Amino acid sequence: MKKKKGMLIVLSGPAGVGKGTVCKALRNEGTDIQYSVSATTRAPREGEVDGVNYFFKSKEEFEKMIEGDRLLEWAKYVNNYYGTPLDYVEETIEKGYDVILEIEVQGALQVKRRYPSGVFIFLAPPSLKELRQRIEGRGTETKELIDNRMNVAKDEIELMDQYDYIVENDQVEHAVERIKSIVTAENCRKDRLIEQYKQIVEVE
Repeated sequence: MKKKKGMLIVLSGPAGVGKGTVCKALRNEGTDIQYSVSATTRAPREGEVDGVNYFFKSKEEFEKMIEGDRLLEWAKYVNNYYGTPLDYVEETIEKGYDVILEIEVQGALQVKRRYPSGVFIFLAPPSLKELRQRIEGRGTETKELIDNRMNVAKDEIELMDQYDYIVENDQVEHAVERIKSIVTAENCRKDRLIEQYKQIVEVE
């Protein structure tokens, strides 16, 4: 019986909500979910590795990727480009693996238009106060940039209704368990499996 295609899972939410931390914890759980590395023009933070955390690109390199239609989605956020390389995602899904994208809200809505069958999860903070404390705790942004991020976050939270699921990141381990439950349930949906099991009837 032919293996079913993989599933595209999109995890997004405001900057500072903990998308990267949750994705890292999810990978450490030993699931078969493949992580799609995004490309960005922002500078690497301490400890980040090119090709692992992000593909770090110059503005010129990134714009060539846009012109060549080599991105599943892309967005400009606080003066930097972010985007998802297309080839890896398509090849991995065809092999039957689920792929998770950890992307900004603008990018998630682009992906939804292109892949409406994807699973879209909004990672929400317990409160805006908590979100600000998390961003300040990084120690990597100026007050002006933090204020800018908070204004953007308020607009992004208004877009929650565009998603299939909302997961509050109160504690990382709880958020991971909720996401795993969503993925398990989605992989059992009849519209993802019916063609695969019709083949059993045809063979017999």
